[in-house]
Amino acid sequence: MRIAIFIFALLPAAALAPPAFGGPTPPQSARVVDRIVARIEDDIILQSQVRELGAFQELIDGHAESDDKLLNELIEQWVVETEATASHFPQPAQSEVDRELTRLGGQFASPEKYASRLNELGLSAGQVRQLLSRQIYVERYIDYKFRPTVQIEPADIDAYYRKELVPDLAKKNQPAPERAAVEEQIREVLIQRGITDLTAKWLDDTKSRLKIEIETAGGKL
Repeated sequence: MRIAIFIFALLPAAALAPPAFGGPTPPQSARVVDRIVARIEDDIILQSQVRELGAFQELIDGHAESDDKLLNELIEQWVVETEATASHFPQPAQSEVDRELTRLGGQFASPEKYASRLNELGLSAGQVRQLLSRQIYVERYIDYKFRPTVQIEPADIDAYYRKELVPDLAKKNQPAPERAAVEEQIREVLIQRGITDLTAKWLDDTKSRLKIEIETAGGKL
C-alpha cells in the first residue's frame, strides 16, 4: 500500500476505491462491461474499481500502476478499511475533504481544465470526493495504528543527517542546514518510514489469513 508522507515525499498518496457493495459505478456513457476480478472473504472487487483507481492515480500522479498492482492496492485498502470500520474509527470531516478537493482543483489552470480532465478520465466529481475521503480515512487510521509504536533515537537522526541528507544535498551543490534546524523534519521522515515498514508487514500477515481469490478471464488463480 502506498502511504502518504508529510515532510519529505517517500511515497505518493494512495488513492482509494470504494467497496463493491454500494460503490459508484462508471458513467453510463462509458458502457463498460464489468466483471469480478477478486473475492475477499464474502466481498468482491470489480474490474470497474480497478479502472477507477487507475484513473484516480492518473489524476493525482499523472500516471497509473499496472492492473496487478492496482488490484493489490485495492485488496490492501479493503484490509485497512475493514479493520478501521470495525474499530469505529471516525470518518474525516467534510471540511477536510473540501480542503483536499480545493487543493487538487488548484493544480489545474482553471475549473474548466479540471472538469475536462475528469471527463477524459471518466471520473465524476462525486467519485473524486469519495475517493479522497477514503484516502484520508485510510491514511489517518494507519497513522493512528502504527505511529505510537515507532521509536526514533537521536542516533537514527544523526545517521540520516550524515549518510542521507548531507550527501544528497552535496550532489545538488546545495549547502547542508544545521542538524538542529532539520531535526524534526528528519524525525518525521524516519517515523513515516517506520510506519510504512510496519504497515507492509501487517498487511502481508493479515492477507495470509484471509480467503482471497484472484479471478482471471478464464477462471480463478
